[in-house]
Formats: sequence, C-alpha cells, structure tokens
Amino acid sequence: MRTSGVRRGARGFTLLELMVVVTLIALISSLAIPKLRAGRVSANETTALATLRALASAQAQVLASVAIDTDSDGVGEAGYLAELAGARPLRVAGAGAPAAGAAGLDELQPTVLSALYGQVAGGVLVKSGYVFQVWLAGPTAGGLVAGLAEDPAGGKLGGPFPDPDNSEQHWCAYAWPLQAGSTGRNVYFISSRGQPLGYGNRGATTYSGPAGGPGFDAAFTIAGDMSSAPAGNGALGADGNAWITAQ
Repeated sequence: MRTSGVRRGARGFTLLELMVVVTLIALISSLAIPKLRAGRVSANETTALATLRALASAQAQVLASVAIDTDSDGVGEAGYLAELAGARPLRVAGAGAPAAGAAGLDELQPTVLSALYGQVAGGVLVKSGYVFQVWLAGPTAGGLVAGLAEDPAGGKLGGPFPDPDNSEQHWCAYAWPLQAGSTGRNVYFISSRGQPLGYGNRGATTYSGPAGGPGFDAAFTIAGDMSSAPAGNGALGADGNAWITAQ
C-alpha cells in the first residue's frame, strides 16, 4: 500500500508559533535599532569635528602660502570651502580692489582640501549627516567685523568680497545636523583661533537642515563681530546659547 509523499510528523508552523517568532523579531529590532542609530549619530559627530579640524589645517596652509592676496600686500587671506578644494577660482587682486578669479586659471593647485569639500550647494556643504558653512570677514563698520558667506554655488564670484585685511586674521565655520536629533545631536564651531567649540542644540535655538544653520556670530561673545572672542567655557554666544570646548 502506497503512502503519502509527506513524511510522518512533518507539519507547518502553527499560528501560535508564528506569533512567537514575530514577537521575538520585533523585540530584537527594538533593542538593536536604537543602538545602531546612536552609533551612527556618534560617528557623524566625530566626523563633523574631524572635518572642522581639517578645515582649520587647510586655512593655515593657504594663509601661509599667500595663495589668496587680494590687496597684494604679501599677507595671505583665508578661503572658502570651494576655493580650498579647487572647485572655484581663488579671489584675486583686481584694479585696486578684490576681484573674482578666472575659471580655469585661478583655481588652487595643489588643493588643500579634497574635491569632496568643493561640493557646495546653497552656500553649504552636506557631508556625513552634517551641514558645514564657512564665513570670511567683511569690512569693519562701527567697530564690528561682519561675516560674509560663501556664494550659493561655492567660492566668491561677485561682490561684496571679504575684506583683505580682516580676512587675513578672521574666519569661522560651523557644522550642524542635517536633521537635528536623527543625524547628529551637537553643533560645532571653529575659528581662526583654532579651538573647536560645541553646543548641545537644545537651548534657545535648535539648528537643523541646510537652511537652518547658525549666523556667523552665533558662537562669538559680541553680536555682529567676528573679531570678538569666541564664547567657550560655557559662556553665552551671540545666539544666547552656552558654548563649551569640544573634544
């Protein structure tokens, strides 16, 4: 007598067993996903700080090399992201005033930042869950030194241009989360003084997204003045937030 092709004792999953498996998967996911997200956020923050330190090193190099000297006084000036990465021409000395460099002629060679840093859109760079922006010093007015942002497409191809004398001494940059809380928790700052500062992004202002970053003076002690001392040590910046030394 022929037997069925199904082995004795073979059976499918019962509804109860399926529910147990689904419950276990959900439990494991609920434990693992937050840890993965926290690890990604931490990695993004580490990368953001490293990027600002790399930028500070690049600025030191371009200043020392006098690659940008828009007043022809032999003293180097700071650069924007796209200038330092060779994606846009450097500013040059025009007829007695700063002017835009010529494409294909005045790009920095060799560059002091990789080409990745030249991918500026809307005046900012998005990288590893963070948004980066560089500000250079404008002219002094009323005893205050204002900051000038990079052009939307990077570099500076038209006026107003950074002040030659002030940009020999002052520049700053910020890094803030592309999505606050999800891609990063903290906001970071660095300037020509070299010491990175951080802010927990939970105080008077929350910074988030390409268009939602700090003003140039956020981490400085005097509103509207890039030449003033950065806050630090928990002091309040011009944005009303307490900035501390970032490690």
